[in-house]
Amino acid sequence: MKIVSFYDIDASLFNKEFEVEFFTNSSSDADVVIIGIDSIFDFEENKSKVCKDKFASIAVIDDESDYDAFKHLGIDAWIKAKDISQINNIINLVNKRLLS
Repeated sequence: MKIVSFYDIDASLFNKEFEVEFFTNSSSDADVVIIGIDSIFDFEENKSKVCKDKFASIAVIDDESDYDAFKHLGIDAWIKAKDISQINNIINLVNKRLLS
């Protein structure tokens, strides 16, 4: 599974079976994208180039105001920044429920 992150996250947090790439202009074929409040516009501008036709999005939020910013963008899952060490659990859940 390919993950493209628009969010600054420590790559060592991801399980080895995931192919993780941080967003660049050449990113493509993402099954899952990870975005943060500071990367909403980069994601919106590039999602058609970066993502597969069927993809899932995970938003990293710091507080309730971040959720309000994301709620109209069709985000599939949310994780609090303080819980980012659990990112693999969210990815696996999204994979089972939305991508399988």
